[in-house]
Amino acid sequence: MRLAIILLWRLETCNQCLLHDPQLIFLIMADTVDTEMEVDKNQTVLCRFMSEAGEVTGSLLDLPLNITRDKLQLICNALLQQEENLPYIFLVKEREITGSLENALEKDSLNTEEVIDIIYQQQAVFRVRPVTRCTSSMPGHAEAVISVRFSPNGRHLASGSGDTTVRLWDISTQTPHFTCTGHRHWVLCIAWAPDSSRLASACKNGHIMIWDAETGKQVGRTLSGHKQWVTSLSWEPYHRNPACRLLASSSKDGDIRIWDTTLGNTVRILTGHTKSVSCVIWGGAGLIYSASQDRTVKVWRAEDGVLCRTLDGHAHWVNTLALNCDYTLRIGPCNPVTNPEGTGSDKAALQQEAEKCYQNVVREAGERLVSGSDDFTLFLWHPEKEKKPVARMTGHQQLINCVQFSPDARYVASASFDKSIKLWDGRTGKFIATFRGHVQAVYMVGWSPDSRLLVSGSRDSTLKVWSMKTHKIELDLPGHADEVFAVDWAPDGMKVASGGKDKVLKLWQN
Repeated sequence: MRLAIILLWRLETCNQCLLHDPQLIFLIMADTVDTEMEVDKNQTVLCRFMSEAGEVTGSLLDLPLNITRDKLQLICNALLQQEENLPYIFLVKEREITGSLENALEKDSLNTEEVIDIIYQQQAVFRVRPVTRCTSSMPGHAEAVISVRFSPNGRHLASGSGDTTVRLWDISTQTPHFTCTGHRHWVLCIAWAPDSSRLASACKNGHIMIWDAETGKQVGRTLSGHKQWVTSLSWEPYHRNPACRLLASSSKDGDIRIWDTTLGNTVRILTGHTKSVSCVIWGGAGLIYSASQDRTVKVWRAEDGVLCRTLDGHAHWVNTLALNCDYTLRIGPCNPVTNPEGTGSDKAALQQEAEKCYQNVVREAGERLVSGSDDFTLFLWHPEKEKKPVARMTGHQQLINCVQFSPDARYVASASFDKSIKLWDGRTGKFIATFRGHVQAVYMVGWSPDSRLLVSGSRDSTLKVWSMKTHKIELDLPGHADEVFAVDWAPDGMKVASGGKDKVLKLWQN
């Protein structure tokens, strides 16, 4: 036992020891309880550590079946020669190791002579604590709050309402900062520019307005051109253009428009959908993705508006889209760990950092897109490369109205009118778990920045926080007096905002 303790100390303080003598791992793991029992060598398996990209790390290791995840963390960090002990998750045969290696393996099919690949994936270095209480109920809107969104730098919070106004809130005092007026109908959607300087809002009249985050005043003129209401907004990613001038909008009139928000005019109109366009996303590879009630998803080249391909497969309206790089595109130059406010006078350096973060997400397989539909199904696509879906994801019993990739792109969460949330593998589309607890339709979900927690808002007037570790409910957050239409988790992980039919905006903290 004493030898095991000494070697474990060596492992934690000197990562190089493993590189010189991999068999030290076996000695370290040989004694996991306070006994002097000898290790049964028949209860070991040959393993190798492998990255998500399929690169083998280190040599073959003879590991005991009862090795725990914590000790795998130490081994992996040593093999990778990390200067600090970074957090990883481990998968074996597509199953996560949450307890011991033995628990993750299927005993009936266990072959002690085969080499088992342990896939490692780095988690976020920082850890977000679950929100536990409502710290502020902020009235002010005269009608339902339809959308809420934190700015990429986390300094501002915006809300759009059926009362035709947009409100910018002071997060520190939790009071209204500015009330932005000018729309003449319900404000249906809002979107922050990646540099947090401006907010775009769109209404049921088809008009789009741009607001200055620091003054609350309108910037430029109202963008008019859509013949029916605007359903979705998406800015050009920061790493493509740090000027943050171009904005894409989709509409019930079937068109997607690209606007120059500085000049106040339409740069390009993308036509091809035959019915209402429900969602638009401006991807990081220079492509724009749109979903429509015509049952298709279309892929457009942003620079000239050429239709690259049409993704067919859904049997009913396509309601929602999500990209594996959504979180990275949202925060732009704002890194929650190193530069949370995205400050710096050198835009080229910030652009480089944003590009680096984007490439880290898409390096292995490019952009992945998931679509959710009224046909109760989701599809996972590689839209840059092919029309054929990677997977068709079934299991929901009613329409799907919201899908979200986790910030680390490992998971996809889908919210449905069937009162459930389902969790899927973000790379293969494989079903992982169903979260049940809401008693009415689930309208929206939002991920914590570290991808360890998920918040949901429902028609049942509650928010719920779910754990990715246990796949169970972490906290139940009642407080709203009516349906919760919108939720958003702040990029720094400290707060959750929610709004709904009770006309009140709520802030939740730990």
